[in-house]
Amino acid sequence: MAAVAKKKIVVCGGTGFLGSRICKHAAARGWDVTSLSRSGVPTWSSITSSPDPPSWSTSVSWKKADIFIPATYRPLLRGADAVIHSMGILLEADYKGVLQGKESVTSGLQKAFSTSNGGGQNLLERGESESIRGGRRLTYESMNRDSAITLAQEASAENVPSFVYISAAAGFPLLPSRYISTKRDAESTISSTFPNMRSMFFRPGFLYDSSRSFTMPLAALTTVASTLNSMTGNKLSWLMGAGGTKPSQVDLVGKAIVEAIEEDGVQGIIEVQGIESLANRAWRRGML
Repeated sequence: MAAVAKKKIVVCGGTGFLGSRICKHAAARGWDVTSLSRSGVPTWSSITSSPDPPSWSTSVSWKKADIFIPATYRPLLRGADAVIHSMGILLEADYKGVLQGKESVTSGLQKAFSTSNGGGQNLLERGESESIRGGRRLTYESMNRDSAITLAQEASAENVPSFVYISAAAGFPLLPSRYISTKRDAESTISSTFPNMRSMFFRPGFLYDSSRSFTMPLAALTTVASTLNSMTGNKLSWLMGAGGTKPSQVDLVGKAIVEAIEEDGVQGIIEVQGIESLANRAWRRGML
């Protein structure tokens, strides 16, 4: 039997809660895995239950890069089978500033709930060596949308066949609508602008894991809410947002993403049910 070719993947945001799980499950398949992040090596206590690096971490190449300065990571995309965008923000700097008392309620919320908080740069017309203006501002536009489009553009230029974007099932109550609208904008732009790439848009529910203890009660509440929403025929989705969607165990989502990269026929939008199906296929593959 011919040997199966080892895949090469690049995970932007590989030091994060979900990104680290993608790295773990890809490394378990013997793939060549590179993580890109501002820090390089993860702070393990923030994403696992231990401050010590897990055994699989030695199988990942942890690289420092700035998503908004493509020159810092462009060479690392060459020859990749898939590039994954696993970064974004739930709270903007403006909204966080209000919650932390660093900015007045009036000015902070006015910025956070404005219809747009982005710059005027056309990302698709920037020069090859041009960095992204305003990229380091922690806004939904820069982190959820512009960083993803930039990474997809760079991946396409390097002829990477597959691109994965971690989106979300829906917005969250009390969060600005731009949280989810910027993710949908990223999905639309990437799918229409780079048709030669097999793009996959994962829309998980609220991510939880026992290694982040505060996510467990929130996941329990979300499970109750999603059950109630399901009993009403999802008629409460407009009100609950992601709170009315079944939560997603973070390791399960990581497995599903790796399985999707393995299966050439998977593409487009992948909702919670599809994520669970892929994770089940990954489990069965592991049993063979």
